Amino acid sequence: MRLRALLDTDALGLRLLGGEDELDRTVRGVMTTDLRDPTRYLSGGELVLTGLAWRRNASDTEPFVRLLVSAGVAALAAGEAELGAVPDDLIAACARHRLPLFAVNESVAFATITEHVVRQVSGERAGDLAAVVDRHRRMMTSGPAGGGPDVVLDLLGSDLDLRAWVLSPTGRLIAGSKVSGPALPVDVCAKLAAEQLAAARTGRRGPHRLALGGSTYSLFPIRGGGRSAQGSRDVRETVLSDWLLAVEADAGDWPDERLDLLQGVTQLIAVERDRRDAARTVRRRLAQEVLELVQTGAAPSEIAARLRVAAPVLLPGLGAAPHWQVVVARVEWDGADIEAGPVAQSLLEEILVDPLATGPEPSDRIAVAHSGDEAIALVPLPAVSAEHDGSESGIHADVLLAAVRDPLSAGLDDDGRVTLGVSAAVHSAEGLRGALEEARHARRVAAARPGRVCAAGHQELASHVLLLPFVPDDVRRAFTARLLDPLRDYDRRHRAELIPTLEAFLECDGSWTRCASRLHLHVNTLRYRVGRIEQLTSRDLSRLEDKLDFFLALRMS
Repeated sequence: MRLRALLDTDALGLRLLGGEDELDRTVRGVMTTDLRDPTRYLSGGELVLTGLAWRRNASDTEPFVRLLVSAGVAALAAGEAELGAVPDDLIAACARHRLPLFAVNESVAFATITEHVVRQVSGERAGDLAAVVDRHRRMMTSGPAGGGPDVVLDLLGSDLDLRAWVLSPTGRLIAGSKVSGPALPVDVCAKLAAEQLAAARTGRRGPHRLALGGSTYSLFPIRGGGRSAQGSRDVRETVLSDWLLAVEADAGDWPDERLDLLQGVTQLIAVERDRRDAARTVRRRLAQEVLELVQTGAAPSEIAARLRVAAPVLLPGLGAAPHWQVVVARVEWDGADIEAGPVAQSLLEEILVDPLATGPEPSDRIAVAHSGDEAIALVPLPAVSAEHDGSESGIHADVLLAAVRDPLSAGLDDDGRVTLGVSAAVHSAEGLRGALEEARHARRVAAARPGRVCAAGHQELASHVLLLPFVPDDVRRAFTARLLDPLRDYDRRHRAELIPTLEAFLECDGSWTRCASRLHLHVNTLRYRVGRIEQLTSRDLSRLEDKLDFFLALRMS
């Protein structure tokens, strides 16, 4: 701020006693002192406030003013409370050394002047940083060389003394400034992400604040240029994919200028977020191509050819992946018309972004496609030792969600579910179709469990699921007929649509609300049909074993 602006502020009650030609000087800070030599505490550009206690007689004035000028202060403001008026010798000395001099009325506290100057200087520093942020954003938007989010977080730390971090919706630490000190503990990251997701679900206006471990954090959402930027009609379409900026400060009393600055920072980081998403395009396309080949029953040689193309992209330098693993995810919302496939794809990419990394940098080598409401990840595994067949390596369902369960549960609230299934490792293209089915079966096992976030692995599948492909055809036909023939006969006689109802009920994982909505039925009508199915087959659709038997019978029919 300029000295001239101090005179224009009536609340400060300053009177100019000398130095009118110097009023365009810049004030960079403020200091109150009654030391005879305060230079050790001055760095230049300060407005010095003094009560004149250092002045015993007129001979003390010249040395004091000379020291202030040598330190490069912007101006001196002398209080009138002690002596009743500013001494003439001080006015003369300041005039000789071209040091602007103000008189401070005894009714005005030095604290009032200090608070005003600090607020103005801080706001201007924020404005200067905002200009830097804007230039950095333009640089990142126009090309790949921008430095990433770490650069702008360093600016927040060095210019505004703000410790800040970028977190994923699952609480993964994405970036932090060098001045932020040690990385946030994993449990703190998870709690911050959970708070942001819970606040987003309620529609509360941000920034959201959370007191944690003696510190207060302010949370700002980082919305990418996809669905979020286009203004999705339902927050559930993006709540599980938006990043967040966590700042160790209470933004509740921040001025609008600083809040605008942090909003600009989130927009800048969003550019990097969109760039990382774009980098996944090739992997997504490869996964989609392999998935289509597997699901359409393509020849193993054709699938193997696509895998040879995918492996160098996902595992650079390896050439080919000895083993592959499949993970299937599904995100479901009660009573919501949301395209769940892309939501599940984005979330699965985040959950698996670092499944096997051992170094300091996260590994982003998985490829995720989506088919309908499912997201399907094709995960390459590096070579394992000869004494292992790959079944003990790779991703394990029991630890997959351990670190992300709490944040996801907060984002899902009481109307959403995430279920995942993990296959065993397979050694070749021939095994991918079985791995996909295995992962889907495992996900259905997870869906039968209580809880908002559930996962299951291939080890948890019943033995008859794994052995079914090797059962003789006549046994398979008998198994199917015993379960489905009574329902087919009933449908032929009464047009009751029990088979379609059974299929929909299993696809909705036994959810009465979702199934009734899908079939456009009243829930009571659905309950009647399911009761008829159970009566005709002597099975109980609330039991996981019977659900699996019906599912397999339908798949084999």
